[in-house]
Amino acid sequence: MPSALRRIGSVVWPAFLGAAALEVVVFAFVDPQSLHLPGGGEVPLSPTAIYSLAFFAFWVLVAGACVLTLTLGRGANELNAESPDDPAGLR
Repeated sequence: MPSALRRIGSVVWPAFLGAAALEVVVFAFVDPQSLHLPGGGEVPLSPTAIYSLAFFAFWVLVAGACVLTLTLGRGANELNAESPDDPAGLR
């Protein structure tokens, strides 16, 4: 498996599982029909739409955390090997 595909898989799959767990925890305490907009109006979406949008928002947030973890876990040799050549010769 190519390393780029492996990195994508190591971000997307744990993010999916994390988003699913977060969805369960949040909506165990929040009723989507009781949500209101900041102005006080009701949210004009069905509960299923709210669940779906929340899941994708959670997925993006958790994927961002996974990408940050993956980036911070890389070693100096790995990072320096991927950087473009320095035209000024400062390396």
